[in-house]
Amino acid sequence: MGILKKRAVEVPAIIPAAALILFWQLLSMSGIVPPYMLPSPLRVISVFAADFPLLMGHLRRTLTEAMAGLALAIAAAYILAVLMDWNRLIKQSISPLLLLTQTMPVIALAPLLILWLGYGYAPKITLVFLTCFFPMTIALLGAFSQADADALRLLQSMGAKKWQLYRYIKIPQALPAFFSGLRIAASYSIIGAVIAEWLGGDAGLGVYMIRVRRSYSFDKMFAVILLTSALSILLIKLITIIEDKSTPWRNN
Repeated sequence: MGILKKRAVEVPAIIPAAALILFWQLLSMSGIVPPYMLPSPLRVISVFAADFPLLMGHLRRTLTEAMAGLALAIAAAYILAVLMDWNRLIKQSISPLLLLTQTMPVIALAPLLILWLGYGYAPKITLVFLTCFFPMTIALLGAFSQADADALRLLQSMGAKKWQLYRYIKIPQALPAFFSGLRIAASYSIIGAVIAEWLGGDAGLGVYMIRVRRSYSFDKMFAVILLTSALSILLIKLITIIEDKSTPWRNN
């Protein structure tokens, strides 16, 4: 009974995607849009299957860059958010610099990173880090400031040290905000890696897209777009599963 109920909830979510794909297929078959501008879903799937080994090789490179940058962003965001919440002077001095990182357009920063760091992993990982770092830091900082004041006062009255306030109150209560920021950052990480590869590199989905664009193989570009979209959805789903395991009290 529970399985049937779960399926009844999940099936409607498929309907909009299926309707969009059907509309796309009918539009491609109608001839209103030339096939080279809008290849049909069947053509995109065929190209994806034909280039699967090549795509997986490029995907491995992009995923490595994205996950490395995301991991560094998680560590840095946690450390900086704790320091800024711990000390008001640090918060006041770092906040303008933190906001400054978001005023610089990523597409303009990428060529400079490639100029400074070369064409290897370093500029891509750095760009992913800069893309993911801000939303996670802001999410954590906001969650720390909204921690339960009564619980904090109770621990302080029992002689708890400042680090224990984070260990037992602030960090556990910040987990939902952390995972919300992580879901945003995870999708940004893939986009950031692909954008960095567009502007320089020898492998990765961004490099693959530049190559097929130059040959006007738009069906292959659509295959990469669908692949990156599916990868972002899978990452978000994985983070949701980890969140459910990490915060079991929210499921009760």
